[in-house]
Amino acid sequence: MFGLRLPGGTALLIAGAFLITALLLLALYFFWLPRATLRITTGPAGGIAQRFISSFVSVTTALHPHIRFETVPVTNLEESSKAMEDGKVDIALVRTDVKPPVNGQTLVILRRDVIAIVLPAKSPVKSMASLSGKTIAIPKGPLQDHDSRALDMILGYYNIDSASVKREFLPISEIGPAIRNHKAAAALAVGPIGPGTVVDVVASIAKATKRAPGILEIDEGDAIAKQFPAFETIDIPEGAFRGHPPTPDDTVKGLAVSYRFVVPLRMLNIVAAAIARSTIKAKSNLMAVTPMASQIEAPDTDSENPLLPVHPGVAAYLTNGDQSFFDQLQQYFYVVGIPLSVAASLTALVTGHWRSRKLQNEQRQILRLLVIADEAVKADFFELQTLEVEFRVIVASCVNKLVEGKGPAEQLPVSLAIEHARRSIEARKAVLGAGSTQKAEESMAAL
Repeated sequence: MFGLRLPGGTALLIAGAFLITALLLLALYFFWLPRATLRITTGPAGGIAQRFISSFVSVTTALHPHIRFETVPVTNLEESSKAMEDGKVDIALVRTDVKPPVNGQTLVILRRDVIAIVLPAKSPVKSMASLSGKTIAIPKGPLQDHDSRALDMILGYYNIDSASVKREFLPISEIGPAIRNHKAAAALAVGPIGPGTVVDVVASIAKATKRAPGILEIDEGDAIAKQFPAFETIDIPEGAFRGHPPTPDDTVKGLAVSYRFVVPLRMLNIVAAAIARSTIKAKSNLMAVTPMASQIEAPDTDSENPLLPVHPGVAAYLTNGDQSFFDQLQQYFYVVGIPLSVAASLTALVTGHWRSRKLQNEQRQILRLLVIADEAVKADFFELQTLEVEFRVIVASCVNKLVEGKGPAEQLPVSLAIEHARRSIEARKAVLGAGSTQKAEESMAAL
């Protein structure tokens, strides 16, 4: 029975520690590549942004089954930013001039919209200052108030009282007739270069006036962008909004705002990089669903815009590409793996020390068994009884350890020591027993 070998507790503890380490690293791998549920705002109801978000969610989910999106409806862009600030979403759709979230950082740029002041042919308006006292037509819709406030900011730069420029919110089809009938001197349109709001407004004016309209140039764009970081300068190329005759008829300087996916500061670098990577790589698939996707672009990592800076995880990925992404992933493995490895090593040291003490105790028991065997050779009857009691206690201890699975890795030395002590005790008992019989016979003979 004492020759049985059972697994050592130390080996099991060490193996368990490294198994837990491996499982945690494997879980980390599956979680960050990426495997998550992300909350995203939908944008104003019925707008192109909402349609784009719907397309984005369906395409991204199809390409990456481990990513799930929970859409969080918002009625306007202010609510979208507020949801980010309140921690209700992980990704928010924002426009740079509409109360961007203070805790937001740029993931990707979805598109840039030109702030175009569209003028009829031969308009007397030659500069922004000329708009004072005039009426401007603005396309009616969910973004009309945002567009109007953008105009107020630009007018403020020129020290023009915003109240001096009247606004008429009209359907796009009515803007052309309003300008033809002199109910409005110009139109404000905010939209992308290419198909969109500006093109539609230009077409409405051209149809109503039978002449190609123009775009008011904003020469002070750089200064305005520095004063109002929500804006950025843009060169509007010839024919950007109409091909024949071209509108504008030459390249003009202007201002633009951008729509962006924004994530919170607290988002881990590896997660932000993974989402940006997925969005940029899904661009071609998104273009097949929505034209807006054609303008998706990576943010400029060199931009010093303090409004919505590029998230550091995205910046690292854009600077070094996929290698950076997998390097970041490896760093997270190290962050978790190294402490776990240290913990496993400490566990090994502690269990090794405990094992050493256990071996010392077993060695003391073996030594004591050998001493019992030696003392039994010369012990008298009473001493032998004491030694036998101690012997039985040691044997009982060894048996209990075997039953509990805590027995020593090598049982042979213990078994030999037990057997040696047992034989010594039995031999001495036999001698003492024989001596007692001889004394009894001598006593009888004397009688």
